[in-house]
Amino acid sequence: MRVRADGVAVDGAHGPLLAATSLAVGPGQLALVAGPPGAGHTAFGLALTGRMALSAGSVEPGAAALRAGSALVDAPGVSEPEGALRAADVVAEEMALGGGRARRRDVAALLDEHGVDGAARFENVSPAARTALLTALAARRRGVRLLVLHTPDRHAADHGDWWPTALRHARAGLAVVVLCGATAARALPLEPARLGSVEQPGPLDLAQEAIA
Repeated sequence: MRVRADGVAVDGAHGPLLAATSLAVGPGQLALVAGPPGAGHTAFGLALTGRMALSAGSVEPGAAALRAGSALVDAPGVSEPEGALRAADVVAEEMALGGGRARRRDVAALLDEHGVDGAARFENVSPAARTALLTALAARRRGVRLLVLHTPDRHAADHGDWWPTALRHARAGLAVVVLCGATAARALPLEPARLGSVEQPGPLDLAQEAIA
């Protein structure tokens, strides 16, 4: 899926939630979008996935296509799992939401693949396993071609706990956007796009890397 946001802005009841922001990302590409707290991470994530009305600007394709073909991963207050749930229950719920059957053996296999104890409270799952597991579940949903990872750096100061996951899914041919804080972005070998900016660098093209 190729997504283009042009000057997207969102206003809330008490003021702006997101200043005008542009971004373009396509299959096999990874875009890093950084900003300080309060810069509009959630609003931009919802806009990119067709789940929020815009006050200005546009996103292509349209909202219906975006909702059908995208997933907003681990967004606080939106798609973040309840921390008190068992990891096995989180996986089963995510599988069911994705339109698949949450068979016990499938849940166990996915947990084992990511080294997660199904009986553990989800809030106690390690940051690396949490991001890898939730992203894998999102990527399994029928029709999903765009993944938007919401601030995985809030769980881990070390970008090694989530950056490899983003790279892996882009290399698999998905369009991937990572929303993160400015501090986390500075530690990565990629010029980030900025929340509140319409002049942005291009995404990292992993499809070209694979060809090379």
